[in-house]
Amino acid sequence: MAFPTETVYGLGANASDARAAARIFEAKARPSFDPLITHLADVADLEPLVGAVPPAVAALAARFWPGPLTLLVDRPAVIPPIVTSGLATMAVRVPDNAYARRLIAAAGVPVAAPSANRFGQLSPTRAEHVVRGLGGAVDVVLDGGPTRCGIESTIVDARGERPVVLRLGALPVEELEKVTGPVTIRPGSSGQPVAPGALAAHYAPRTPLRLPAAGVAATSGSVPGMLRGYLAFRDRPAGDWTAVEVLSVSGDLTEAAARLFEALHRLDAAGVDEIVAEPVPETGVGRAVNDRLRRAAATWHSAN
Repeated sequence: MAFPTETVYGLGANASDARAAARIFEAKARPSFDPLITHLADVADLEPLVGAVPPAVAALAARFWPGPLTLLVDRPAVIPPIVTSGLATMAVRVPDNAYARRLIAAAGVPVAAPSANRFGQLSPTRAEHVVRGLGGAVDVVLDGGPTRCGIESTIVDARGERPVVLRLGALPVEELEKVTGPVTIRPGSSGQPVAPGALAAHYAPRTPLRLPAAGVAATSGSVPGMLRGYLAFRDRPAGDWTAVEVLSVSGDLTEAAARLFEALHRLDAAGVDEIVAEPVPETGVGRAVNDRLRRAAATWHSAN
């Protein structure tokens, strides 16, 4: 079942049922080495599920749950290894969305739920994105309207002396550090990921996407025989582009993050041959926006 969270739509199944979890991998065409995030209805559900909770994990959960923060804990025996791709750790969070939390509470079980899209493609921020991407592979889609954050959760391993950010996301690093002090940022993986969504190439549209060379502005969309789209941060680019999406005319990074995948979905459907994506300022949630753009571009770079 696909359902909305505050980040993106998730494709959920009973996390304590290996066969149900296997259907997620099948529906998404997701490789078995990429672990899933387990979702809970309430902060109070964590300790009964996993037992003793490390102090830093408990502090972050108390401060940011419900919210777009995923934490690593030791996998409890009730969660089958397929959910964690055989890893000894489990990624877990409490979503800040009333539909999601009511659904999980009604299910009465932890719910494994990666983004409700084909593996490696754009994450869905509306129910129609789920239907267009997965079609009959999903039994039910709960339409909760557009998601608020529009970008996935931040993933943190806080079990050691110094927290490690394994995936940049909707919760800015600066907010984390107000609770934990300095963190280490280590997103991206070329081998088996230690956390969901940590592959170096990911989150890509079907249309080839590239980033302008550092310090070089893309000033014209006029390339003979080529239809080109442009993803801008706040200002429309010069030139005759086939399609243009502006993330935030006011330069608001939170708005830019919320509109990122929706804008890329529209450019992907515009019939262009290439999408040029402009990075946003590398601060706050802008780090996560740029992270997604780099991974999308890496998908097409590695394909070539």
